[in-house]
Amino acid sequence: MAAMKPRTGDGPLEVVKEGRGIIMRVPLEGGGRLVVELTPGEAGELGGALTSVVEAARGVVPPVVSGS
Repeated sequence: MAAMKPRTGDGPLEVVKEGRGIIMRVPLEGGGRLVVELTPGEAGELGGALTSVVEAARGVVPPVVSGS
């Protein structure tokens, strides 16, 4: 029997453009990857949401955007 090795993820976070979509591959704790296909608009929204969370965690106040 082969030795069992703990799986800590399958490589780095990857984001690539394939065709008209954007593919994001996120390594998961315990092994495997989460693969998500996004439109460019969805990717932009996700980027904005992640930026807001990271800035909040760092104590940076994001600018107020009106008219949405």
